[in-house]
Amino acid sequence: MATFFKAHRIAATVVLVVAAAWVATGEFSAVGSQEAKAAEPGSPAADASVSGTVAPAPLRTVAAVVPVFADHAREIRISGATAADKSAVLAARSDGIVETLGVAQGDEITADTLVLKLVGADVAASVATAEVALAQATQELVVGEKLYARGGLAELELTTRRSAKAAADAALQQAQSAEDRLLLKAPFAGTVDSVDVELGEWVQSGTPIATVLSLDPIVVKAEVSEREVAFVSIGGQARVRLVSGVEMEGTIRHVAKQASVGTRTFVVEVALPNPDRSIGSGMTAEVRLFAAPVPAVSVPRSVITLSEDGLIGLRVVGPDNIAQFAPVTLLDDTASGMIVTGVPADVRIIVAGQDLVRDGEKVTVTEVSAADVAKAQP
Repeated sequence: MATFFKAHRIAATVVLVVAAAWVATGEFSAVGSQEAKAAEPGSPAADASVSGTVAPAPLRTVAAVVPVFADHAREIRISGATAADKSAVLAARSDGIVETLGVAQGDEITADTLVLKLVGADVAASVATAEVALAQATQELVVGEKLYARGGLAELELTTRRSAKAAADAALQQAQSAEDRLLLKAPFAGTVDSVDVELGEWVQSGTPIATVLSLDPIVVKAEVSEREVAFVSIGGQARVRLVSGVEMEGTIRHVAKQASVGTRTFVVEVALPNPDRSIGSGMTAEVRLFAAPVPAVSVPRSVITLSEDGLIGLRVVGPDNIAQFAPVTLLDDTASGMIVTGVPADVRIIVAGQDLVRDGEKVTVTEVSAADVAKAQP
């Protein structure tokens, strides 16, 4: 009895091994038709059985589509905030009492608009005194040069008069500079965002007087990752959606060359037209950046595969119907599929059966259209 059970156990093991080997070959479909075909006179299998040789294994059949190349601009979505093109806090340049305020909060001003004037009667007197002294020194020098030319003045005296004239000129320049510091003018055109002093107030040098913002263009500042910064360049197009729902198109005007230490991201600035100054500084914005268009192909997600080295790519077949692996770069993920670049121009992309073939294997190709592939996607 023990011998009987042992024999059955051995037989079962043999059957299991044979079945596993049969499944591994992949020849487990249409078995009946293959046997019938092999039995037909004149078939390669029948001839092989007569001659005693082994018939070659049938080629695997795969479905493939001809790639359709189209220019695609990679889209990068990031968050940012609006900021003024220019922003300056204007400060007093001298000590004194506010005599004149030339601007008010909310004013639209031009460059060189008078913002502030301090009381400075003593400074004005100093300028007048310096002007008189310079005029006198100049006249004395003119007379001295005439006398020296006729031999009526010593050279040392002429040198003294020249020095006096130069000193008077320097004194006037100092007095005029002190007078100029009593005035404060706008460095650029913009909007007065705030005025921080009142008429008659005593201020010291460095006291904040007013804040001026230049809001046209308005700038959206955002940060891109170190992996995506290579796809962003100055002059590229961008689309911005403000928190208010307004969408606008702008131009990338700056890409930082140094990453932030903490986040390893790069600051990007997008300029938007804002002639009516309706967009303020500090608003939240969603930014979509578009890289330069490159030839790319849209493929179903299901055909993306990995090589033995872990590279992302596709299974393709060339004109010789030999299957091979083609590495690609993922550009975008859209509703219609993955956008990839790097697909060779003279191949077809395997869209069915790609997981059953190996590199260098010859296959039978059934070509399908891109429309059929799109319909087959869930």
